[in-house]
Amino acid sequence: MENNFLHIMAFGAHADDVEIGMGGTIAQLASEGKKIGICDLTDADLSSNGTVALRKIEAEQAAKTLGVVLRTSLGFPDRGLYLKEEYINRIAQMIRIHKPKIVFAPYPADRHPDHGNCSRLVEEAVFSAGIKKYQTEGCNEPHKVERLYFYMINGFHEPDFTIDITSFINQKLSALRAYKSQFERSSESFNTPLVNGYIETVEARERMFGKLVNVTYAEGFKTKVPILIKHDLLGEE
Repeated sequence: MENNFLHIMAFGAHADDVEIGMGGTIAQLASEGKKIGICDLTDADLSSNGTVALRKIEAEQAAKTLGVVLRTSLGFPDRGLYLKEEYINRIAQMIRIHKPKIVFAPYPADRHPDHGNCSRLVEEAVFSAGIKKYQTEGCNEPHKVERLYFYMINGFHEPDFTIDITSFINQKLSALRAYKSQFERSSESFNTPLVNGYIETVEARERMFGKLVNVTYAEGFKTKVPILIKHDLLGEE
């Protein structure tokens, strides 16, 4: 296995996107020995609260809490995630370098335009990374991702599948709380939706997803292709 190899690579527009959408799933898979990387497309340089330097420290702490082996940023401009070939190419390069089996991106139906644009960029890059003649700097060997799934950040959408995170909800919440600049109100905080009980809202959503499948907490995901069940429908291997 190559040193750069990742089982899973999750992309987000900003640090904390991935943790909001699938922090519990990451913690569970990491506990099983899976190598997981998070790639933030921007440094969240236009965030109303916090600084780029502080956000990077918080992101590293959150990644450590979840057991992530790689946390990186491509440094694209915040609020500038437009469908540009340059951005698609850089994301495709990351995919080719790390060769993930599964890629996650934000679900495109989200109130924040950057999240939807991140989703479209990653989907384009996943496709381009598998094309033999598509050129990326320093890494031109094609890599075909086996699955592309979408996690939810804002909003509550009917999931195509869920993952039970009951045993890992505390790790998820701890990772979110690492982003004190975003989720903790202070005398200097700008009033954003994130400092008004946002973590509690995320926890309530995961509890609702859990209720749908008769567990305490679950995370919901969307997919554009059907899920293949490789074992007996009764759950017997």
